[in-house]
Amino acid sequence: MQDDILEEEKKLRRLRFIVDFSINYIKTQDISHDEAIRIVEGVKRHAIKLFPGKEDAFDIIYAPRFKRALNEKFKRS
Repeated sequence: MQDDILEEEKKLRRLRFIVDFSINYIKTQDISHDEAIRIVEGVKRHAIKLFPGKEDAFDIIYAPRFKRALNEKFKRS
């Protein structure tokens, strides 16, 4: 039981790192909108591998952060 909790926390830390790194990369690198979208899609695929069946959680928690980063980067409102 405790091992399961520790493993879940480890996966969550890994996902948070990947999300934060990816958002920072999108904001700071000279990449196209299409490249940025591919990064977001890749992070989402990885999140679903780490947490199968939790696609809705990704859409609620992380998608808005990515959307804000994309809007700031590509001047959309």
